[in-house]
Formats: sequence, C-alpha cells, structure tokens
Amino acid sequence: MDFLVDPNVAYLLLASGLTFAMLALLNPGTGLLEIIALFMLLLAGFGIYNLPINLWSLAVLVAGSVLFVVAVFRAKSHWAFLIISIAAIMAGSVFLFSGETWWKPSVNPLLAALVSISSGTFFYFAARKVMEARAVVPTHDLNSLIGAVGEAKTAIQAEGSLQVAGELWSAWSRDRIPAGSLVRVVNREGFILEVEAVEPDA
Repeated sequence: MDFLVDPNVAYLLLASGLTFAMLALLNPGTGLLEIIALFMLLLAGFGIYNLPINLWSLAVLVAGSVLFVVAVFRAKSHWAFLIISIAAIMAGSVFLFSGETWWKPSVNPLLAALVSISSGTFFYFAARKVMEARAVVPTHDLNSLIGAVGEAKTAIQAEGSLQVAGELWSAWSRDRIPAGSLVRVVNREGFILEVEAVEPDA
C-alpha cells in the first residue's frame, strides 16, 4: 500500500475518481460509473489521509465540484460557471498535496498539465452538450403518445423498445410482449413508455 502515498499516484487516483464521478453525473443510472468513482476516490482518500495537504486547495476543489453540479443541472447557468468550476477542480486537485511551499505542488508538473488539459477539455465539451440538451424545449407534447398504438421492436417486459409515432422509444410492460406485437401506450414516465399488448383485430 506504500505506492498509494506517492503524491503522483494519489493525484492520478483522485483525478480518475473525479472523472468517473462527473461522468456519472452527466450520464446517471448505470451504477457502474458510480462504483468505479467510489473505488477510485476511496483509494485516493488513503493517500490524502496519509499525505500533507493544502486546506485552501481542498476548499477550492470542493467549491469547484459544487459549482460544476450547479452549472450542469441549472438550465439558465452561464457557460462561465462551467469554465470556472472545471478550472477550480483541476487547480484544487493539482495543488491538493503540499510541496515545499504553498504555491508549489508536489505532483509532477508534466503529469499535472497533461491530466488537467485533457480532462478539462473533455468535460467542458461533454458538459456543454448536456446543458444544451437540457435547454432544448420539446417540440411536441409527449403526453399525446398515451393511447397511441405502435409495434414492439424487441420483446418487452422489464425493458424493451417500440416504434410509435414514427420514433423509437424505450418501453416496459407488466406482461411479456413478444417482438413484432402491436402495443398501446398506457402511461409515460419521463422518456420511458408503459405499454400493453393489443389484439391485431382491435
């Protein structure tokens, strides 16, 4: 476990954990990203616990993480919030581990620059896409799909997909419905439709 108290290793683990945590925020629901993020952050936490850290840098890191969430999940957030949050997260992680002086990090400068530039650029464009998608106003009333009849493109029960109103939708049903069956939309939960089987002669 001695390698975990190397500042460069701890920094890489912290940066990786934050990366997967941000990916989980941008693409929630899989569970895998959250588990990987937690594992990486726990390993990084061991290094943080055993290495001298700059408390001011930790405060910047936490503030940047909070600002990132606000920037992504508030539709009216300005792009400046996103840029500032990413810069704060990168700076906070780089300077987290104390060097000889408060302004000199113990992380290898080349490693810090490479990780910061690559991850910062990736998250800027990924978060912008999410923010743009959240700001788009639906062009039609999704509730109008309730009652519509479509075709099951896969077998449907706990999950599946159907073609209705000219589009492919995720769907589920209380009873198993074979692929190719006619189905009627009976409810909508976000972008997932609840359907039931329809007899062909109906």
